[in-house]
Amino acid sequence: MARTPLDLDDLVEHWTLLKDEHGLVSGKRGATRLGFAMLLKFYTQYGRFPRGRFELPGEAVEFVARQVQVPAAELDVYEWSGRTVEYHRAQIRGHLGFRESSVADADKLTGWLAEYVACKERRPEQVRVELLARCRTESIEPPTPGRCDRIVGAALRVAEEMLTARISARITVQSTERIIALVAGADQTDDAVPGEASAGEGEMIKYATAIRTRTASTEAILRRFTTPPTPPTRPCWRSAAHRRPPSWPATCGCATFSGRSRRA
Repeated sequence: MARTPLDLDDLVEHWTLLKDEHGLVSGKRGATRLGFAMLLKFYTQYGRFPRGRFELPGEAVEFVARQVQVPAAELDVYEWSGRTVEYHRAQIRGHLGFRESSVADADKLTGWLAEYVACKERRPEQVRVELLARCRTESIEPPTPGRCDRIVGAALRVAEEMLTARISARITVQSTERIIALVAGADQTDDAVPGEASAGEGEMIKYATAIRTRTASTEAILRRFTTPPTPPTRPCWRSAAHRRPPSWPATCGCATFSGRSRRA
C-alpha cells in the first residue's frame, strides 16, 4: 500500500525542531546529528522509535536535514543498533519523560485492558490500538510487537474469564451441579435409551458436550441458561375461523378487530 506523501503542513507540524530540541542536537555532528534528530521527531509523533531507515519518510529526512545542516544522504550511514543508538534513545526518553516498559508495566496494562477494553472489544487489532494509546498516556515506551501481542492475548483471556465468572455467579447451586454432572456424563449419552431424557435435559446435554469438546465458548453457553426467556406474545387470531383474508391489512395488532377497521 503506497504511502501518502507529506505536505508542507505535515512537515511543519510534526518534523520541526523546537528550541529545546535544537539544544539536544547541537552537540552532535554528521550522521549522528541527523540520526538523533530523526529519532527525536519520530518519537514525539508516534511515541516509539523507528525500527529502521525504511520507516522514515524521505520528505521528512530532507526537511530535518536542512534544519540541522547535514546532507540527507548522511542518514544512510547512521547505525541503527549498538551503543550509540541506545545512548540516543536514553537521551530522548529522559527529555520527553518516557520510560521503557517493565514486567510490572506489562501486568498493569494487561489488567487495564481486560477491565476496560477487552470486556467489550474482542478484536485483537482494536485492543492493540487501545494498548498503544494507553502506553502513550502513561508515558511508557510501547513494548516490542511480539510482547504487545502477548499482552493483548492475555487481556482477552482474562476478560473472558472475568465474564464467565460473573455469569457463573448468577447460576444457582443446583443448576451448577446439574451442568457439572451432565459434562461428566456426556460420554455416556450415546448409549442412552431414546426418549429417556426430557427435552430440557437433552438440550442441556448438547450444551454440556459443547463445553467438554470446546466447540462453543463457555460464556455463550452460560448466557443461554441464564438469560430470561422472552415472554410469549398474545395471539391476535383466537381460532382458525378468524384468519384474515388476503385483502386485509398485514398488521398484527388488535386494532385490526376494532369497530373502525370493520366499518372501513
